[in-house]
Amino acid sequence: MNGSLNNELIRSYSQIHKAYNHLVQLDANKLDLTAVQLKTLYRIYFQPDIGIGELATKLSLTKSTVSGIIDRLSQRQLIERTIPEDNRRAVNIQLTEEGHSIMKQYFAGTSTLSKKVKEVMELPEEEINKILELNGKILAILSEIEEEQL
Repeated sequence: MNGSLNNELIRSYSQIHKAYNHLVQLDANKLDLTAVQLKTLYRIYFQPDIGIGELATKLSLTKSTVSGIIDRLSQRQLIERTIPEDNRRAVNIQLTEEGHSIMKQYFAGTSTLSKKVKEVMELPEEEINKILELNGKILAILSEIEEEQL
């Protein structure tokens, strides 16, 4: 593969990642949140009673970073922590009514990211499937390198 094509491929992934993060930030700003707070609320919305460790894994963040995010969301009364009776050492997180209200606003059609994802999903199905297939191959190759170095 020539170097120019290689650079173009890597640059395209970087640009997609940057555009995605920009759209998340625009949506978060509308809700008076940071991008990571919005991503956290989104995860909790779809997986109520999630633990901090699992949430950290889903967000690809450390537990201490997620704990700080949870603290700030809790101060704003958007989430609450509960301790399950069957495991007193665990802490589960769920949205409060105010947190649900924020997510309803997000899903009410004001999300710039959602609108753009819908546009992407209007691409022909065979093109989307081909992109997914190629991304899977690329991820497998990149993951192999990562595992070799561990």
